[in-house]
Amino acid sequence: VRLVESGGGLVQPGGSLRLSCAASGRTFSNYAKGWFRQAPGKEREFVAAISWTGATTDYADSVKGRFTISRDNLKNTVYLQMNSLKAEDTAVYYCATNQFTGQLRLGSSSSWGQGTQVTVSS
Repeated sequence: VRLVESGGGLVQPGGSLRLSCAASGRTFSNYAKGWFRQAPGKEREFVAAISWTGATTDYADSVKGRFTISRDNLKNTVYLQMNSLKAEDTAVYYCATNQFTGQLRLGSSSSWGQGTQVTVSS
């Protein structure tokens, strides 16, 4: 499966962005999807995950209440709506996929996208 992220950019603190991740190839449409991020000098960390039906979502404590993950299985696309952005949200954001949200929470993915840069700065 190929994952391609888009939607990153430069935004002021308090602003919003929506990231998209389009899947192609063997899309694993019945797989969970997730988002991770990696800031300069830091390890990649879990951000959010969603089950293949969309019924279950999971968020890192640092983004809970500000970020919303969603998916459109007909379009093979997963989204990350990011609101109330902070400077510490600055990172490269990666799309990921695995059978279950729990696996994503542990950092396990069957495939990774190339990432999209999000910079929060005034």
